[in-house]
Amino acid sequence: MIIWLASYPKSGNTLLRSILATYFFSNDGIFNFNHLYKIGQFPSLKHFNNLGIDTSNVDEIYSNIIKAQEIINKESKTLKFFKTHSALAKINNNFFTDIKNTLGAIYIVRDPRNVVTSFANHYQIDVDEATKCLINEKFWNYKNDKVPKTFLSSWSQNYNSWKQLNNKRFLIKYEDLIANKKKVLIKLFKFFESLGPKFDLNMIKLNKTIKSTEFEKMKDLEKKEDFHESILNKKTGEKIPFFNMGPKNNWRLTLDKKNKKIIENHFKNEMEELGYL
Repeated sequence: MIIWLASYPKSGNTLLRSILATYFFSNDGIFNFNHLYKIGQFPSLKHFNNLGIDTSNVDEIYSNIIKAQEIINKESKTLKFFKTHSALAKINNNFFTDIKNTLGAIYIVRDPRNVVTSFANHYQIDVDEATKCLINEKFWNYKNDKVPKTFLSSWSQNYNSWKQLNNKRFLIKYEDLIANKKKVLIKLFKFFESLGPKFDLNMIKLNKTIKSTEFEKMKDLEKKEDFHESILNKKTGEKIPFFNMGPKNNWRLTLDKKNKKIIENHFKNEMEELGYL
């Protein structure tokens, strides 16, 4: 069964993946990128290559999205984590997932005023364009050679869509994860137990994991090693650092008044609900 690590892009999903991958897949609680890669992304083209479909056709991919998950779950009965940025929505008349393939979900959310500047930097667009993406309820994320087009919807609709799982969804605010990792993670492990699987929480390993996944340490590691998920600068061909500003990203210093107002007006209800306003 699958536990989804769901979020809008640039909301802290990679940090959460890093923590969970290091805890579950390392022997010593010390982060490296090879552990991170053990939590893959869905949808990815590799999940559809053996289905005999045209993976360049978005309709065919989403017509087979449940089938791809069924195959993943049949191949291994063990618990699986998958990162996704997809909204939990009906896509081309097909639901993104169902209760037969989903054990639960962790949804990580971040103040959209910080998301928008990070989104702009990562996708090499200006903040005006990034804001249009965040408020577009029909927005599909960009495809690449590994990941097909993914239906995100708007920042608010993406967040709200995952509420459908009710008590099978665990919400993490990025800001809380940064401020108090241990407290958030202990609550997360209790959530895991509520889903059925039993976890013997190893506090020594968890403490090592927390320390080794500090943002600056991962940023330094990216400078020394190749991180497969970073993208190339369209003009220079050089890799854009994936770990850019992280917790230091402060919308008060980087976001212009026009886009700030647009975001706050469009997402007023959700931002008040989450304590961002």
